[in-house]
Amino acid sequence: MSIIQVQQLSFTYPGSYVPVFDKLSFHMDSSWRLGLVGRNGRGKTTLLKLIAGELRGQGSIQTPLSFSLFPFPVEEENSALTVLRQVIAPFDQWERDMQKLLETGEELNQWGHLESLYTHHDGYVINEYIAREVARMGLDPGQLNRIFNTFSPGERTRMLLSALFLKKNHFLLIDEPTNHLDLPGRKRVAEYLQSQAGFLLVSHDRDFLDTSCDHIMALQKNAVRIEQGTYSSYAHNKEQQDAADKEKNARLEKDITRLNASSREKKNWSDQVERSKKGQHVADRGFVGAKSASMMRKAMNLQKRIQRQVEEKEGLLKNLEYTAELKLRPLPHRAGKLLRLHDVCVGYEGVPVLTHFTMDIAQGEKVAITGRNGAGKSTLLKTLQREMPLLEGRMTGPGDLVLSILPQVSGELSGTPYDYARKLRLETDFFLTLLRKLDFPREAFDRPMEGYSLGQKKKVLLAASLAQQAHLYLWDEPLNYIDLESREQIENLLLQTDATLVFVEHDQRFVERVATRTITL
Repeated sequence: MSIIQVQQLSFTYPGSYVPVFDKLSFHMDSSWRLGLVGRNGRGKTTLLKLIAGELRGQGSIQTPLSFSLFPFPVEEENSALTVLRQVIAPFDQWERDMQKLLETGEELNQWGHLESLYTHHDGYVINEYIAREVARMGLDPGQLNRIFNTFSPGERTRMLLSALFLKKNHFLLIDEPTNHLDLPGRKRVAEYLQSQAGFLLVSHDRDFLDTSCDHIMALQKNAVRIEQGTYSSYAHNKEQQDAADKEKNARLEKDITRLNASSREKKNWSDQVERSKKGQHVADRGFVGAKSASMMRKAMNLQKRIQRQVEEKEGLLKNLEYTAELKLRPLPHRAGKLLRLHDVCVGYEGVPVLTHFTMDIAQGEKVAITGRNGAGKSTLLKTLQREMPLLEGRMTGPGDLVLSILPQVSGELSGTPYDYARKLRLETDFFLTLLRKLDFPREAFDRPMEGYSLGQKKKVLLAASLAQQAHLYLWDEPLNYIDLESREQIENLLLQTDATLVFVEHDQRFVERVATRTITL
């Protein structure tokens, strides 16, 4: 067990005037399973990169440990076993060097040093350890000789995470591991992390955090807050604290208003006395002037005392996260059934992914499409969008049906949000208001979206879909990279609207709250 001490950490990205962190200080125990949460743009990924040494800021990070940041690039053309061995330590290089030294019979001291390193890192048994950890992740160790890039993204994530926990004297920094995991994969990884110790995890999946973490670190507007417990216990405590803070803030703001009014009153008082000097006889002006100066000094002293009180009270205003209600304006349709699929076969380039599938979409439904990776969820959505043709069967629906589509990826975004609104013919003010309600920074409206974070890009796509009036909304993994507060905003919106929605999402809690019907492929 070691302590990781972060002291006075400050960082600002080049070209920006707004610091991401300003003298941030906290400590964490290397045995904690720590979940890192906070709104998009609050600096979660930046903090991981600062701790890992990929970014340089001011301040210090003190610990005897080394850090490993996930995800990271690997040589995917090698076998899975080779990739995982390289992740843990340079075993292959050590083996070649030791063999060469044995063959020459020279530098035996160097051979002894290498052999000691090799032994310390479990080199003689590392293949067996890898096989054991891979099996714990629900994967077949017999497949480790396969080329790494032939595995699915979710399988690769599970293998790499299992290997990282075999590294010696390392603290893991894990950035959103659930992005490529289906529901069974998320459950498996969460249970695996629950059995480990020593990591800082960024995730926006509440069930995942509840299972895997025993501490929560929240990056708030002006502070960092660390609590022992699950995300649910943190959220419950924060809700109670926020309620008390809102009452206290209301009182403080009332006091500040009263004090500012008093300050203006004192200034007006001294100004009136000064103006009274005009029109006085010369003999009286000295007396009035002295009186005015005395009152001016008293007023200024009062103003200074009042201003100090204002600043003190403003400093007590709490770190509240305010979330505004979102709005959606769906179009009603005369038809009860908006789409009907009968005995369809869908797939890519003539290769079936989903066969003999039948479904109806009734107006007002919110249909969740679930299933394992590769089951055909995104393919089905693209078929509903008429982006992909049916291989077999038929799809029917009104000819005037208006769709609003939220794609899974955001790589095509370019220009500013203003440009994007014009391109999609959105009501610009409504679109930008939705972004602001999702805690999108106003200053980012004038910046090119190519430089946005993944969470900011996803919020642009979400706000664009919400800003469109449509009969049917088709969303593919809408919550990827979206912060927890925004997820709850979207949930609350969907619970209050009669919009018709078909969506793919791996956040189990979101599915359970929002879906009126679930179809598992």
